[in-house]
Amino acid sequence: MNKILRKVKTNNLFVLFFLIFLLYLSLSSAQLSPRLLDVHLQDLAFKNLFNPRTGVSYDARVPTNLTGIKVSAMRLRSDSLRTRGVLNYKEFKIPIGVIEKPYVERLVLVYQNLGNWSHTFYPLPGYSYLTPVLGLLAYSGDNLSASTLPELNIKIVDRSVLVHFLDMKPVPIGALARCVRFGLQGSVHFDILLPGNVCSTMQQGHFSIVVETNAPSPGPFGCRKVQFGEKNNKNMKIVLLISGILLVVIILGLLVVGVIIHKKGSSRVQELDREVENNEILDMTFIGDIKVPFAFGTRTQPVIEHEYFA
Repeated sequence: MNKILRKVKTNNLFVLFFLIFLLYLSLSSAQLSPRLLDVHLQDLAFKNLFNPRTGVSYDARVPTNLTGIKVSAMRLRSDSLRTRGVLNYKEFKIPIGVIEKPYVERLVLVYQNLGNWSHTFYPLPGYSYLTPVLGLLAYSGDNLSASTLPELNIKIVDRSVLVHFLDMKPVPIGALARCVRFGLQGSVHFDILLPGNVCSTMQQGHFSIVVETNAPSPGPFGCRKVQFGEKNNKNMKIVLLISGILLVVIILGLLVVGVIIHKKGSSRVQELDREVENNEILDMTFIGDIKVPFAFGTRTQPVIEHEYFA
């Protein structure tokens, strides 16, 4: 009986641990989405802001599963940002004239350096990264305890934000380095590289310097939108969506199986308990040559019927 109970409990625990493991895998795979990464890094950056000083950059710690990524936050007054800009915020130089929509009294600029995770979150077929992917996103700074905030729509009137890349690999012989910007909606844009490893932009997003690996001697180009980059991003979103749906279906199915197993185990235990209660084993004894069950405390003792006894 005890062995059966232990076996039922062990099976239930195994099912629960297996479900928890699948849930962990689904959450880990979900982190491969660049947009979910932005949400996660925004939350980490805001948690590091305790009574922050205006215009001061505060670096945040990242979990061990994202080692190599750097993130920081800077809180600013919107009016001050528009009239003064930011001379140096990591690799970014923000000019005057920045306007955000919707308007907020205070905003937070979140800086990202994806380091060795650049290609993982922003794969670019046919191109090789010469620098890490850097990100600059703006959020409302009115409530520093908020999470999963939508990005503010940043517009620059006259000048461009300059991105000065400090850590850049040498350009291969015969290749032409280009600036690349990843839009928040999944688009990919190329632009010319300015002297001093500098890229310019009129919008927020993620930036890097790349070289084309398939064509070592590309011709001159202007700022343009790469269609295959959009298709690749859309395909990745579809794959992630389908994978997420399949994981949810599998987890729900296993939960149903776990509940059924648990109910069957409980019913089996109750059935065994009833059998034990209804089938109590009595001691056996011999009366003459006959083996009969013997219960302690019986009031009437058995009498052998024999023709020699009256």
